[in-house]
Amino acid sequence: MTAQLILAFDTSGPWCSTALVQGDRVLASRFEEMNKGQGERLMTLVQATMDDDGLPLEVLDAIAVGIGPGNFTGIRIAVAAARGLALALGVPAIGVSNFEVLRGPASRQALARQLVSLPARRGGLFLQAFENGHESGPAQMMETLQTPFWDMFPDLDETEILGHEADYLALIHPPSYEPSGPSAHECALPARLTASIIAQIAADKLTDGTRQPRPAPLYIKPADAAPSRENGPVIL
Repeated sequence: MTAQLILAFDTSGPWCSTALVQGDRVLASRFEEMNKGQGERLMTLVQATMDDDGLPLEVLDAIAVGIGPGNFTGIRIAVAAARGLALALGVPAIGVSNFEVLRGPASRQALARQLVSLPARRGGLFLQAFENGHESGPAQMMETLQTPFWDMFPDLDETEILGHEADYLALIHPPSYEPSGPSAHECALPARLTASIIAQIAADKLTDGTRQPRPAPLYIKPADAAPSRENGPVIL
């Protein structure tokens, strides 16, 4: 059976990343660092990625997209593009979170408990627990490194900690859980590889037999921007 051909893209950080993947093979990929302008650049990079391998969009089996957490506007741009492309091509669209990206495609089948950590603004952390290769609860935000985060995740015996500030989180692990402390692996999102990893995880999701919801932005905290208190929105 031929592996599915998946186009993936991600604009959840200060970048625009695309990849065309079939099985374990990355057929083409593009990556550009940018703090803004993803909306104007994304579809150009998508077309360039397809052109690199000489394939039309119509041969795709699925669209995969990064859903965050991350840049508020960037996530909305990518998710809207993925849903629009999938609808036009008649193929599924699969959303993949940055927590899943950090864990990687192979670890999706892991049996160990894991807590994945991503940096948030102003020194905070985004955290999500995984068990048996799948999310075991909703993602949460740790406002500061002094927050007693184990209260957020009360059932984390023998849990591996992975990601941003992993070493510190393991250090403040309460002795009542495990005297020796959990294993910790300090690492960051592989920005240049996000799209290809998203495609591989999406392929796993398509083959595991579970119904996949339409991709939607993963927002763990409200947007920083707020309407003016002096000049309210115009009611149409």
